[in-house]
Amino acid sequence: MVLKTLAKSIREYKTASILTPVFIALEVIIECMIPWLTAEMVSAIEAEIARGGNEGLSIILKYGLWLILLAALSLTFGALSAHFCAIASCGFAKNLRHDLYASVQKFSFSNMDKFSTSGLVTRLTTDVTNVQMAYMMIIRTAVRGPLMIAVALTMAIAISPKMSLAFAVIVPFLAIGLFFIIRGAHPIFKSVFKKYDRLNESVQENVHGIRVVKAYVREDHEKKKFASASDEVAGDFTRAEKILALNNPLMQFCFNAIMLMVCFFGTRLVVTSNGSELAIPEISALLTYGAQILMSLMMLSMIIVMIVMSAASAARIAEVLNEESAIKAPETPVTEVADGSIIFKNVSFRYSEKAERASLEAINLYIASGETVGILGGTGSGKTSLIQLISRLYDVTEGAVLVGGVDVREYDLEVLRNEVSVVLQKNLLFSGSIKDNLRWGDPNASDEEMIRICKLSQADEFISRLPDGYDTHIEQGGTNVSGGQKQRLCIARALLKKPKILILDDSTSAVDTKTDALIRKAFAEEIPDTTKIIIAQRVSSVEHADKIVVLDGGRIESVGTHEELLLKSPIYREVYESQTKGGDAE
Repeated sequence: MVLKTLAKSIREYKTASILTPVFIALEVIIECMIPWLTAEMVSAIEAEIARGGNEGLSIILKYGLWLILLAALSLTFGALSAHFCAIASCGFAKNLRHDLYASVQKFSFSNMDKFSTSGLVTRLTTDVTNVQMAYMMIIRTAVRGPLMIAVALTMAIAISPKMSLAFAVIVPFLAIGLFFIIRGAHPIFKSVFKKYDRLNESVQENVHGIRVVKAYVREDHEKKKFASASDEVAGDFTRAEKILALNNPLMQFCFNAIMLMVCFFGTRLVVTSNGSELAIPEISALLTYGAQILMSLMMLSMIIVMIVMSAASAARIAEVLNEESAIKAPETPVTEVADGSIIFKNVSFRYSEKAERASLEAINLYIASGETVGILGGTGSGKTSLIQLISRLYDVTEGAVLVGGVDVREYDLEVLRNEVSVVLQKNLLFSGSIKDNLRWGDPNASDEEMIRICKLSQADEFISRLPDGYDTHIEQGGTNVSGGQKQRLCIARALLKKPKILILDDSTSAVDTKTDALIRKAFAEEIPDTTKIIIAQRVSSVEHADKIVVLDGGRIESVGTHEELLLKSPIYREVYESQTKGGDAE
C-alpha cells in the first residue's frame, strides 16, 4: 500500500527510472565479461608459450583491444545509468514534495489538527530525503547487486562448478547475519522520527516565541528542553548505528573467508588435477568474481540499511498522501451564493469524535443578509467554533448551517470561501510587500482600489507614513509591524475580496477604541449589503450591532440588541458593567 502510494509520484520520471536499471544491466554484463576475457588472454598466451610460438604480442593486442572496448562501454553505460538515476531520484523527490504540499493544502482544519506542524515539516524535508536516497539505491544499486551476483555466479560455475560451492556456503551465512541486523535496527528507526518531530517542534516554538522567551529570560530553560529532545534523537541513532556497524565487519569476514577458500581449494584443485579441472588464470578470474559477488552483497546490505531507515519515512509520507480531507465536496456543487444570510439549524459541533464534550450545542440562529451581528462570550464559549462553521472550515456534527439559503455542504468550497472573508483571531501576514499581502484578497486589485480599502480599514494612515509606502517589505509573520497595524492590514485584505459575509474574530483587539469606531463606521457606510459578524471582548465594539449573540459554554445564552441584553442577559450586563465601571474609575 505504501509503495503503491509513493509510486504515483514518479509520473514523468518513469522513463528515466526504467533506463537506469537497463544501463546498469549492460554495465554489469560487460564488467563480468572482462575477468573471463582476461583469463582467456592469459591462457592463450600460456598455450602460445608452451607451443614455442612468437604470436604472444598479437594475442595481447587482440585481447587488449577487446578489453579496452569493453572497459569503455562499461564506463559509458555506468555514466548513463548515473545520469538517469540522478534525474529519476531528484524528480521523484520533487514530485513527492509537491504531492505532500498539495495534500496539506487540501486538508480541512480537522485534518491539520491530526498532524503537528513540526511533523509535516519533517515529512517534507528529512523523510523525503530518506525516501529519495532509498529510491536512488533501489533503481541503481539494488539492480546492480543481484544482477552482478547472478552473472558473476554463473561465470564462476561455468569456470569451475566445484569452486563455486564456496559461494553457496558464504552467501547464506551472510544473509542470516543481515537479517538479524535489520530486525534489530528497524524498530529504532521507526520510533526515532517521532522524536525528530518533537525536536523540530522545540525549534519552531522557540523561534516563533523568541520575544516571549527573552522577555521571561527563559533561554536556559529552552536550551535544556532542546538538549533533551536532541539527546533522545542522538541516543536512538547511536543504538541503531551500533547495530548497523556490525554490517561492515560481517562483510569483511565473508570477503576474506571466500578469498581464502578460493585460494586454498583452488590451488589444491590445480595441483591435484594438474590443471585439467582448473587453471591458474581461472583462479584469478574466480577471485575477481568472488570480489564482485561480495562487493555486490555489501552494496545490497547498504541498500537494506537505507531501506530500513526510509521505511518509516515512507510510511509517514504515505500517511499524509492517503489522508482524505474531512471536508467532502458534493458531486454537483452549488456555484453561486445568493446573499449573505446565515441560518444555524440545531447545530452541534465537536472537534473530534473522541472529544468529551461538544464545543457547540443546540445552536439555532438567523442572521439576515446585510446585518451587523456581534458575538460575545467568555474564553471557551464557542465563539471561534461558531464562525468557522460558516465558511466550512469544519463540518457540523449535527444540524446544518445555511448560507444564502443553501446548506454549506452543498457549495463548491472555493465559491463559498470566496464569498466569506474571515479575519481570524491570529492575524498572519506573509513575507513580501504590503501590496503582495493585500492582493491575497484580490490578485487583480489596482493600486487605487487598495488605497481606498486601506482607508476604510484605517490602514492607509500608517502606510502612507512608511518610507516605501505600499511597497514596504513585510517580514515573515509581520514581525516588523505592530499588532494593531497587522490587524488593519488583515481587515483590508479581507475587504478586497468583496465578500457577501465578513467575519472579524476579535480582529480589532489591538487597535484603540477611536480606530475601532472608525472601522465600524466605514463598514456601515461602505459595505451596507455585506453581512458583518464581529467577535469582540469589548462591548463598545458590538453595542451598535443590529443584534448581539451571547454565548456561554457552547450554547446561546441570549440574543438581542444592546438595550435588550442589558435587561435580560446577566452575562452581558456583568461584562458591560465591569468595562464601563473600569473606564469610570480610570
